[in-house]
Amino acid sequence: MKMVLFSGGVDSSTCLAMAKETGDSVMTVSFDYGQRHNEQELEAAKKVAKYYDVEQINIDLKDIFKHGNSSLTDLSLEVSEGDYAEQENANTEVEFRNGIFISVLASLAMQYKVDEIYFGAHKDDSGVIYPDCSPEFVKAMGEAINVGSRGKVSLQVPFLNKTKTELVAYGKSIGVPYHLTYSCYNGTNPPCGKCGTCIDREKAFLANGLDREGHYAED
Repeated sequence: MKMVLFSGGVDSSTCLAMAKETGDSVMTVSFDYGQRHNEQELEAAKKVAKYYDVEQINIDLKDIFKHGNSSLTDLSLEVSEGDYAEQENANTEVEFRNGIFISVLASLAMQYKVDEIYFGAHKDDSGVIYPDCSPEFVKAMGEAINVGSRGKVSLQVPFLNKTKTELVAYGKSIGVPYHLTYSCYNGTNPPCGKCGTCIDREKAFLANGLDREGHYAED
């Protein structure tokens, strides 16, 4: 059985599609951590999970991040704008977010007899934006999960050495419903189009012949 760390965004939805391709049973885990885009993100996660007919678990972790200094959890701050390459001090990093998420999934994986956890971290054209998406982080977390689960659970990060454009190219080849996903850090409808994740998403879509909303040309 496979388990996907799932936000309903481009990366995790592509991981879900890849996990489904294995033919094994798949389940997803999503988190409410007090993010400003929580409503839109979890609604997208619900839609994509339904599309793939997989179980979705939602977990509330707001208390862990309530003292954070990220613009995603401190609504008094404005989300950094612009391409990540142009942001000197992006304020969208959430303190060890993926470390906490993956640790929770490792425990759940052992409880649900899951053998693989999928995590959608990928390479960015601008270098490592967030330390908890870096190769060093992935290696350390993978080793910790292996030891802590007595070798029964592994961490799969299939796009670690691929860019978002390459990730979307793969997703397009297996029909990921990108129009159901959501990625905007401002949590607006329509998405703001100005934050780093909006810009990365749009660039990857356009490079692969999708429109800005993620529809395929034949849609």
